[in-house]
Amino acid sequence: MQITLAPMEGVMDHHMRQLLTAVGGYDLCVTEFIRVVDLRLPAKVYRRLSPELYNNSKTTSGTPVRIQLLGQNAHCLAQNADKAISIGSDGIDLNFGCPAKTVNKNKGGAVLLKSPETLYEIVREVRKVVPEFHTLSAKIRLGYDDKSLAIENAQAVAEAGADEIAVHARTKEEGYRPPAHWHWIAKIKDTIDIPVTANGDIFSVDDARRCMEISGCDRIMIGRGALATPNLAQAIKGLEEPNSWAEILVILKKYLFIQTMGDQEKYLPSRIKQWLTFMKLQHPQAAVFLQQVRKIKTTQEMLAAINKEQLSIS
Repeated sequence: MQITLAPMEGVMDHHMRQLLTAVGGYDLCVTEFIRVVDLRLPAKVYRRLSPELYNNSKTTSGTPVRIQLLGQNAHCLAQNADKAISIGSDGIDLNFGCPAKTVNKNKGGAVLLKSPETLYEIVREVRKVVPEFHTLSAKIRLGYDDKSLAIENAQAVAEAGADEIAVHARTKEEGYRPPAHWHWIAKIKDTIDIPVTANGDIFSVDDARRCMEISGCDRIMIGRGALATPNLAQAIKGLEEPNSWAEILVILKKYLFIQTMGDQEKYLPSRIKQWLTFMKLQHPQAAVFLQQVRKIKTTQEMLAAINKEQLSIS
């Protein structure tokens, strides 16, 4: 079973990709989206978001990284896909699923699910510039307001030439509220002939098993679940037991140490606290620890707090 590390805007940056792929089990990463409006962006924009381009588009652990583009102008998206491929991206992913209000207001992300014709046009134009030996994938939701166009949207993506499709099993209006409607992925899979990746509410090994059974998917994609339990991919593959709280504290410390110099004093404590909000979904200790560190503002204070927590459970 191939497992993809999902893109998560403002969370799954290259530091997090580096850490989680080092933990293991992930076969592919998709970057946070690059917003495309009306310009062919310079290489530095792509390399800033995905420094892995300097490493043959792989993390330091060797996991391939695919650039994701978001926009509504088919011609401009094609130009930028061509640019990303030319500087080494491991294929191209198109974002038709982002639920953010600002993105949708500017006619990007999930709002495009109102128009299967637009999805078809975008995928067709991007396919023209992405060589056959590079993967063109797309991520969708089940719809915007409702699921009435779910199958038509998936068919449009497939018929326009995409090699793969990932489906987050909710509409834009449903956001991230449970449950994820995995049975809808099965309906989609029955109507298209490209591999289908299931996404949504996969937080445990049992979730992954049930998702695969219900959806009949070819692959799975995890995001919030990977943050809640960093070695979830390894656990799903039967290679390890899910991380304990003690193991997670070690991973948090590693995250502090892989960061670059610069504004880390302002940046890192906030990112650790953000990460803990996802961890508390599976680990009650994370909720308690989050309350203890919520006023911390420096990296050294955060490191001291983690060391203290480790001592308390040893």
